[in-house]
Amino acid sequence: MSFSTTLILGFIAGATIIFGLLMGRVKASLPRLRPFLMCLAVGILIFLVVDVCSHAIEPLHDVLRPLQGSLLTIRTLLFVGGLALGLLGLVAYDKWRAARTGNPDAHLEPAQLSFLLALGIGMHNFGEGLAIGSSAHVGQLGLSKVLVVGFALHNATEGFGIIAPLASSSRKIPWQTLLWMGLLGGGPTTLGTLVGWYSASVTMSVFFFTVAAGSLLYVIVQLLGVAQRIKVSQNLLYGGILVGLLAGFVTDAVVTYAGA
Repeated sequence: MSFSTTLILGFIAGATIIFGLLMGRVKASLPRLRPFLMCLAVGILIFLVVDVCSHAIEPLHDVLRPLQGSLLTIRTLLFVGGLALGLLGLVAYDKWRAARTGNPDAHLEPAQLSFLLALGIGMHNFGEGLAIGSSAHVGQLGLSKVLVVGFALHNATEGFGIIAPLASSSRKIPWQTLLWMGLLGGGPTTLGTLVGWYSASVTMSVFFFTVAAGSLLYVIVQLLGVAQRIKVSQNLLYGGILVGLLAGFVTDAVVTYAGA
């Protein structure tokens, strides 16, 4: 597979995130659908945290047997540091923002939450791009094609997660906002494909994945707070989370089947 073809496939895998983002254009005349989409997104994000952490832990397991002390130490530090940066970094940002506004009880605006989600999911998708680029470069064409299909399905559901904080809004989200969020969330897949073709570092992928996991955990907590503030019923909340989890498992099946 040529470099240009691989790059195009990486772009396709990331661009499908726009399908999930289009839910931001759902008409305000469907008042129960928007909160449900937000709850569904929480389920998808919970699945993504588990998925991202599993990808980050695998490189640690690889150096446990046989024991490679120095590499294990480096990867463990990157794991802990990335998780702390993604989670506590956003907590620190939230405190700084509250101090700047002079309102310690102020909540993040929906647009700010979506921005943070797009960045976190973008980190995750960068790691996915690394897998596509590196597998294509070493001649594993079958694996790289299946990865593209699997990640494309995966990214389509991730768009729900990015747009979820705006789900309670009564207004349609502007097209330029959707495109900007799509670029932040899906664009890194193409960038990761480029980097993976030339040089994929398993050790550094641990850091990217855990930063993504930490930031997604932070936003999950924020979204649950939004659900509480808008008084989403328990049936709608847990039903949406269940559907989101199942959607994550189903779209991940193709990647798992490929042995990635």
